[in-house]
Amino acid sequence: MNELSPFFNKLSESFKQDNFVKITLSKPAYKSDGLLNVYVRLVEIKGEQQFSFTYHYQTNDQVKNYNLADAQTEIKEQLSGKFRAAILFTLEEDFTIQLSKKGKVSTRTGYPSFKNKPPKTHDKPKTKRAALGKYLTLLGVCDEQGVLIPKMADKFRQINKYLEIIEGLIKNTKLPNQAHIVDMGSGKGYLTFALYDYLVNQRKIDVQITGIELRPELVVFCNETAKKCGFENLKFEAKPIEKYTDKIDVLIALHACDTATDDAIYKGLSSNAELIITAPCCHKQIRQQLKGKEQESPILKYGIFKERQYEMVTDTMRALIMEKHQYNTKIFEFISNEHTRKNVMLVGTKSNKKPDSESLNNKISSIKQMFGVEQHYLEGLI
Repeated sequence: MNELSPFFNKLSESFKQDNFVKITLSKPAYKSDGLLNVYVRLVEIKGEQQFSFTYHYQTNDQVKNYNLADAQTEIKEQLSGKFRAAILFTLEEDFTIQLSKKGKVSTRTGYPSFKNKPPKTHDKPKTKRAALGKYLTLLGVCDEQGVLIPKMADKFRQINKYLEIIEGLIKNTKLPNQAHIVDMGSGKGYLTFALYDYLVNQRKIDVQITGIELRPELVVFCNETAKKCGFENLKFEAKPIEKYTDKIDVLIALHACDTATDDAIYKGLSSNAELIITAPCCHKQIRQQLKGKEQESPILKYGIFKERQYEMVTDTMRALIMEKHQYNTKIFEFISNEHTRKNVMLVGTKSNKKPDSESLNNKISSIKQMFGVEQHYLEGLI
C-alpha cells in the first residue's frame, strides 16, 4: 500500500532521530477476533532496541517484539483490513493516518502530545487469573467458542479483580490441608466457580468449596454446572446462612443483603475461621434503628450523606467486633464505583495476638453514643 509510505517514512525518521514515542492502532474493521487495539512502544532487550507490540483483546493482552523492518511489516498487515486508524506520536509531531471502508487514505499532522519519551523498560502483560474455561461458557460469560461475550466484560473484570484479592489474602493465611471454603449467598456462582477453578485447577491447592444459596433453582443449576465441569469438590446447598453448621476455614460473603452479612460473619467467628471475607450490602439495620432520631451533626441533615454515614458506622462496628474476637481487620475498595457503589470489602484474618477488649468495647460504646445506636445486629447474635 503506497498510500502508507508517508507514515512509514516518518516512523523510520523518528527512529533514526531518537524522538519516537509510540504508535496506536485503533478503529478495528471487525471485532470477531476480539482484538480491540494495538499499542507500539520502544523497549530495550539485551542492549538492543525493539518495537514492543501490545495486542489488547477483550479477555487478555498479548505482547510481541519486532525490529524496525519487521515492525513496519506488522503495522502494514494490521492496516490492511484489520484497523482503520493509526497515530504515530513523536516529540516533534503527531501524525495520523485513516483508512475509509473503501481503502481511501487520509493523513493529518498535529502538535506533539508528548514532551518526553517513556522509559524503555520491558513490561509483562497483566495476568488474567480467570482462565477461559468451560464453566464461563455454561455461566453465560463466554460463547460456545470460548470468546468473551461483550456485555459480560465487566463481570469478567470483576472476577479477575476478585481472584487477585483472594490470591493475596490466601497467600498470607495459614490454611489446613483440604481447607473448607464456604461462600455464603453464592447466587449464580460466578465468583464461586472462578475461585474453585483458580485454586484447584490452576494453583493445585487441595480445597473444598461450598456455596450456600436460598434460591433452590440456582442451587440445582450450580450443582449441575459443577458436575458438567468435573469440579468434584464444589457443591451448593439450599439453606439459610444461620442453618449452616459445618466447619469453615475461609468464609466468603459478597453482597449478602443487610443483616445476612452479620449472619455470615457470625458463622465465621463461631467456626474460628482463618479468613473472613465480606462485601457488605444494604446496611438497613442501623439506618432503620436511627430513623426519626435527630442528629447533632449538620452533615446528617442530608439524606444521601446520612445513608453513607450509616454504612460507615455499620461496617466500622463490624470490624471492631471482629477485632474483639481476635481478628486483624481491614476495609478497602473491591471494585470501581462505576460498577456498583456497594464496593467496600471488609476482611478479617485470624490473629494470635490477644485483643485489647476493654479498648475495643470503649470504641464501640463511643460510636453508639455518638450516633444514638442501641445495638448492632452482630452484637445480638454473639
